Amino acid sequence: MDLEKKLNTLLVTIFQDLMDIEQKALITGEFRDITLNDMHVIEAIGTGEPKTSSTIAKKLSVTMGTLTKAIDRLTKNDYVLRERSEEDKRLVLLSLKEKGKRAYYHHQKFHEEMIHAMVSQFNREEAEFLAKSVDGLISYFQSSRKSYAGEDMAQS
Repeated sequence: MDLEKKLNTLLVTIFQDLMDIEQKALITGEFRDITLNDMHVIEAIGTGEPKTSSTIAKKLSVTMGTLTKAIDRLTKNDYVLRERSEEDKRLVLLSLKEKGKRAYYHHQKFHEEMIHAMVSQFNREEAEFLAKSVDGLISYFQSSRKSYAGEDMAQS
């Protein structure tokens, strides 16, 4: 198998395995009433200051309609608090309730354990090379996302 095919196979396998394992590891027990996508909304909201809906939608690269459906579910299931801004009533601010914070930390723990398991296989130099390589891949994905978004706008 040539290198390009092998890398493609590895990337596809990583993506599929990560989604499958993340689903099985995160959507359990107390958190069975949400989806993996909901968990990523919780992660985007975070535990800091409340964020606007538009900030979260942009961070997740989803439409406001898609985010609204997730927030409706997360609010109903007591994960997220949705409030109007005192300064600007047009803005909807999102923050995590206690159950949402527990889900957030549950998700964080999963990722910490995954990264520890991955990095423990490498010495410092190898881990830094891996980080540099993944960073380059992310840059490619981000520039591709922008170019595809430009194509969508041109075709509209």
